[in-house]
Amino acid sequence: MEDIEIQNGGNYSASNIQVLEGLEAVRKRPAMYIGDISEKGLHHLVYETVDNSIDEALAGYCTHIEVTINEDNSITVQDNGRGIPVDMHEKEHKSALEVVMTVLHAGGKFDKGSYKVSGGLHGVGVSCVNALSTHMTSQVFRDGKIYQQEYEKGKPLYDVKVVGETDLRGTRQQFWPDDTIFITTTYKYDILAARMRELAFLNAGITITLTDLRPDEEGNTRQEVFHSADGLKEFVRYIDSTRTHLFNDVIYLNTEKQGIPIEAAIMYNTAYSENLHSYVNNINTIEGGTHLTGFRMALTRTLKKYADDHCTKELERLEKNKVEISGEDFREGLTAVISIKVAEPQFEGQTKTKLGNSEVTGAVQQAVGEALTNYLEEHPKEAKLIVDKVILAATARVAARKARESVQRKSPMSGGGLPGKLADCSDRDPARCEMFIVEGDSAGGSAKQGRNRHFQAILPIRGKIFNVERVMWHKAFEHEEVNNIIQALGVRYGLGEDSKEANYDKLRYHKVILMTDADVDGYHIDTLLMTLFYRYMPELIQRGHLFIATPPLYRCKKGKIEEYCYDERGRYQFLLKYNDGQEQGVYTQRYKGLGEMNPEQLWETTMNPDTRLLKQVTIEDAAAADYVFSMLMGEDVGPRREFIEKNANYANIDA
Repeated sequence: MEDIEIQNGGNYSASNIQVLEGLEAVRKRPAMYIGDISEKGLHHLVYETVDNSIDEALAGYCTHIEVTINEDNSITVQDNGRGIPVDMHEKEHKSALEVVMTVLHAGGKFDKGSYKVSGGLHGVGVSCVNALSTHMTSQVFRDGKIYQQEYEKGKPLYDVKVVGETDLRGTRQQFWPDDTIFITTTYKYDILAARMRELAFLNAGITITLTDLRPDEEGNTRQEVFHSADGLKEFVRYIDSTRTHLFNDVIYLNTEKQGIPIEAAIMYNTAYSENLHSYVNNINTIEGGTHLTGFRMALTRTLKKYADDHCTKELERLEKNKVEISGEDFREGLTAVISIKVAEPQFEGQTKTKLGNSEVTGAVQQAVGEALTNYLEEHPKEAKLIVDKVILAATARVAARKARESVQRKSPMSGGGLPGKLADCSDRDPARCEMFIVEGDSAGGSAKQGRNRHFQAILPIRGKIFNVERVMWHKAFEHEEVNNIIQALGVRYGLGEDSKEANYDKLRYHKVILMTDADVDGYHIDTLLMTLFYRYMPELIQRGHLFIATPPLYRCKKGKIEEYCYDERGRYQFLLKYNDGQEQGVYTQRYKGLGEMNPEQLWETTMNPDTRLLKQVTIEDAAAADYVFSMLMGEDVGPRREFIEKNANYANIDA
């Protein structure tokens, strides 16, 4: 864990708690404070609470955090930090604990004498969690006593009081999310586990225990302990564990430049994608920012200088073939994690996860440049492997450019470059338009007949597209079905330095919907398509444009009562509701494919915006998504087999 200097940190008391503003609007506009009121916002409550404990760890006072999902879906977070101050707050004339719990933006993290840096994106803190909970109980273990206060919807039920004695120190929070605010109040273990694992990697030395006390069907509970002694070294190995490494070393740095703690870990693999994951104060900056700019500049300049000094013959051959190395070539096959700590981070961008601090660029560039230069000079064999990989990437990039030019630079007389199989819609406003990618001629025909031609376009694809995870970048542009998708969407790729960066300025549809059969082949096609979008058009996912349609599995009918059921549970509920749970007297039609539904049924169940069920594809945790895609779609069979065996019971598949 980083040694963060704390001025007067030991004198953490009520005087360190600074009040910025009140708490009135949280319940009225919860999405402004936690993102949304669905599953994402629900889990954000846990992150906000854990962030307080992580801040104590960054300050050097906390080593263990326990997160528990209780049987009633409440959450308990307990740490062994200093404990929230409980003495009287001079300005507010109440206990500092009550101030922290009931006033928005109140806490020690705003006082730089208490915390030099702090986690959390908006800093709304645990008071926001309190406001959005039907009930919350705070306990502070401090000075040998247990202090307690309880709240309902953010309002204290009584003054802070002593309820016992203890040898412990720290804070314990338990809260029950308000079901009148949240769409769902059921926590998902795997979502919390992914974030706790990430926090353990980002904060080496801390132990985070996640326990789920809700018994499964066999009566078992779950628990995992997340601890990383080597921090980002272990993180980058975890992300890259399903790929073939160019060499086994992790290029690692952990230093401080211009007062900014900087940690980074780099690995090279034999694959063709670039996988950069960046964090600021434990926040996943999915839109990048100045720290990522500094990292890329250092990587390009350092590797280019090494190649110029040590690999002249190889570069001369490139020049003869009129191939110039660009910045992206140095990042092909790169997996890296960079984590920095900034006292006053400035976030911008569409999701407020892009770092804007200008001073960070130079600091990161200097730190990464120095560490990489030292590594290359001390490891000539590995350095040569990297340079050879870069040269291969540059050569492939030229081939990719030629492939793109053959697709994108069409004559105006050839129909504007749209694929012939596309049944387009008449509306030209992308915000109102949606495109269904449908597998098979039969399903494509039903979709074309059943759609609303005004705003719904249909693009049929034939069979399974190939797996872009296993091929060089330019190969995708030589594949007809991939080209049809790219052309239909209106996405363009540059021809120069940023040739791998997709341009979405002419995106023709703001909803791209994958519509495949509800069977093994359909799920496989969905995965292949999601891999294509994740690797070649990630911003399309980040902007919320990618969806998966949910066609029904069954049509159940008893007498005049008829319902479509989207899963086995829905069918069972139909039997319970209308036939006492029995199969006699209920007609059940199992849809093996979309082509079995006539156009009217397909519209009614799967395409009608008023009645359909769409699943939005998101990248909440880019590092976890990276791992899953490479594991499912990569060359290594072992981890994929283990994943399938572990999750087979959860899958609803009918071969």
